[in-house]
Amino acid sequence: MAEDLVDGLSGPRVRSAARGIRRLLAADAVGLADLSGELVVVGTMPPDVEVATMVEHVLHTEHRCKRAEVVALPLIVHDELAGVLVVAGTARMTALREVAHLSEVALERGRLEASAEEAAEAELRALRAEISPHFVYNALTVIAGLVRPDPDRSRELMLDFADYIRYSLASHGEYTTVADEFHAIETYLALQRAVLGDRLRVQVRVAPEVLPVSIPYLVLQPLVENAVRHGIEHRPEGGTVTVLGEAEGTDCVISVEDDGVGMDPAKAERLLAGEGQSTSMGLANVDRRLRNVYGPWFGLVLETAENEGTRVIVRVPRFQPGVMP
Repeated sequence: MAEDLVDGLSGPRVRSAARGIRRLLAADAVGLADLSGELVVVGTMPPDVEVATMVEHVLHTEHRCKRAEVVALPLIVHDELAGVLVVAGTARMTALREVAHLSEVALERGRLEASAEEAAEAELRALRAEISPHFVYNALTVIAGLVRPDPDRSRELMLDFADYIRYSLASHGEYTTVADEFHAIETYLALQRAVLGDRLRVQVRVAPEVLPVSIPYLVLQPLVENAVRHGIEHRPEGGTVTVLGEAEGTDCVISVEDDGVGMDPAKAERLLAGEGQSTSMGLANVDRRLRNVYGPWFGLVLETAENEGTRVIVRVPRFQPGVMP
């Protein structure tokens, strides 16, 4: 019964929820109404009782209403009326209140889950929009500077830039593939190499067997952007970014490593906890989304020390039910 109410009183499983409540109470009939007053009934209500009128009374007063052997009770979630439970039969009021409370708990859980999903989607939208103006300006400046001396190279970089923007901002679904994410990574790194020149060295290797693996959208690209922006970009001598993807048994393991400035491990722990997001793009977002999709054992692993570079490891199952582009 509880699982059937997580989508709310207007959800597709409300009739199943009413059926479960009826069995639980051994009632003649059970009805559930949302705030619009639309009532879903399982069983047969007494013909001489105006159930719709009872529902309207509860919706307007938030008080219990009883007529003959039919009782209508308000369902309250977070101190707000969420709907009405109507029961016909001889069930004791104590049992009715208990079932109403269980229904309220299920509705509250559904709201919390919906809020969490909305928050995650909002974070993902923010992550998509988090493109460094500094990077955009430098990339376009380099492209413009190549228009006359090397028009072919300029055109190639412009196409890379268009691919980067399209992938970062387009309305993708929740999941993509390792192949698509690696393509976005290579596009970004090509642009950054044009901007940073010999200061940025790149190694990208991915095993063919993990290319089709489905992963949450924008999981790998932010890690690479962090490696360049916070590990390499501000070092006069530059550095190397290495991205590896391989299969380990039933898992896909991807690592993003730079030999840049590194950071205090305590700071890295704070970043993964969601503190200091202004200095490191989306690490907490990526970590949280991985854990939400795959479970607590599949978050990011961050290895770093000051002046020792940074290595971020992503481990996901190669096959996960429900995870597909």
